[in-house]
Amino acid sequence: MADIRPFAAVRPAAEYASRTAALPYDVYHREEAAEAAAKDPLSFLNIDRPETQFEPGHDMYAPEVYRKAHDLLWKQISDGIYVQDREKCYYLYELTMNGRAQAGFVACASIDDYTGGVIRKHENTRAEKEEDRVRHVDACDAQTGPIFLAFRAREDLRKISADTRKKEPAFSFVSEDGIGHRGWVVSEPEEIEAIRNAFGQMKEIYIADGHHRAASAVRVGLERRRRNPRYTGEEAFNYFLSILFPDEELMIMDYNRVVKDLNGYTSGQFLEEVGTRFRVSSLPDAAGPAGKGTFTMFLDGAWYLLEAGKEMIPDDPVEGLDVSVLQKQLLDPVLGIRDPKTDPRIDFVGGIRGLQELERRVNTDCKAAFAVYPVSIAELFAVADAGKLMPPKSTWFEPKLRSGLFIHLI
Repeated sequence: MADIRPFAAVRPAAEYASRTAALPYDVYHREEAAEAAAKDPLSFLNIDRPETQFEPGHDMYAPEVYRKAHDLLWKQISDGIYVQDREKCYYLYELTMNGRAQAGFVACASIDDYTGGVIRKHENTRAEKEEDRVRHVDACDAQTGPIFLAFRAREDLRKISADTRKKEPAFSFVSEDGIGHRGWVVSEPEEIEAIRNAFGQMKEIYIADGHHRAASAVRVGLERRRRNPRYTGEEAFNYFLSILFPDEELMIMDYNRVVKDLNGYTSGQFLEEVGTRFRVSSLPDAAGPAGKGTFTMFLDGAWYLLEAGKEMIPDDPVEGLDVSVLQKQLLDPVLGIRDPKTDPRIDFVGGIRGLQELERRVNTDCKAAFAVYPVSIAELFAVADAGKLMPPKSTWFEPKLRSGLFIHLI
C-alpha cells in the first residue's frame, strides 16, 4: 500500500510566491533558460538551472555549478524569501488553465514504493539526465522539482480537496502564461490522518510526468542509505517531493509528429502510399483527429484525415496506442523511421502549440506533419499496470507544475 506522508515544506513567503514560481527546468533549452532566469533573480529557474549564473560557454555540469544552486537556495532561505513550516503538513496545489482547474495533494512519496512497484512508471529514463538531477538534489540537500503523480479518484479525498479549496489560500497568483495558481496548507490533525489513511489504501500510484526527477530522487535516497547503515527509514531522504492528482481532473494533450523528408517519395507518391494503409479524405481546414484511431496530416499546404481500420489496432496496452499505430503502420514501413528516439528526421510538437505550429514546421523545415489523438489517463494506467513502457513522446500534460513553491529538505 502507498506510503504518502506529510512534511514540513520550505515555501516562499506569500509575497514572493509569484516571483519564485518557475516552469520545470527541462522545458527550456540552455539559451532559453538563461533568458528566462535573467528576468527575475528570485525566479526558481536560477536555482533549478544554475548554469545560468555563469558565462554561456561554462560547463553546465561542473561541480561549481551545482554548488551555486546550493548557495542560491540557502541564501534565499537565510534571507527569508523561503520559510519552513514548523509542523508536518499536507498541502493542496491548484492550477487553472482556460477556466479548467485541477488540484493535487503535495506530499512525500516513499522511495520503497518506487522500487517496490507501488509507484508505477510508463517511461524509461536516460542516464545523463538522471545524473544531472542526482547531483542537483545531492548538492542542494533538497528536492526542488515535484514529481507529478496520479491516482484513481476517491470520494474521501475528493471531499477534502473541495472543502480545502473553499478556504483562504496561502498563495494565489496568475503567472505570465495565464495559468492560475493557488495553494493551501492542510494542517488539521484529523485531515492529515484522513489523507494518509486514504493513500494508504491504494495499491498503486502512477508517475504521470517527472520520471527523471523521480529516478534521481530515489538514487540519492538509496545512496544516502548506503552511507548511513543505521538509517531507520524515517529520514527525509527516504521520501521524495510529489504532487498527487486524481485521474478525473487531469488533462493529457496530444503529442504530434513532424518529419523532415518523405524517404524519397514525392508528395503525390507519398499520399498514394498512405492511402493503401489508411482511409484518406481531404479536410477543408486545419483540424485535429476526432477520436481514437484517426489522425490528421498536413502535406503540401493541405490537411487530410487518416482513418485506421479496426484490424490495425491491436488489443494491447502499448501496441494499441495511436502513437504506436502511426509508428508501425506509416512512420516505420513507409518513411523508414525505425527508432523515433534517435532518428534525426522526426521531431515532436506538444499539443499546447496548436495545429498552427505543425503548419509552420511544414512550411519551414519539414515535409509533413501528423496530429495524433491524445492518450487517455486510462491508457496510461493500463500501460503502467502491465509493466510496459509507452513509446517516446506519447503524453503532454498541461498545465505544467511550477517549481519553487514547495521544497523538501533532505
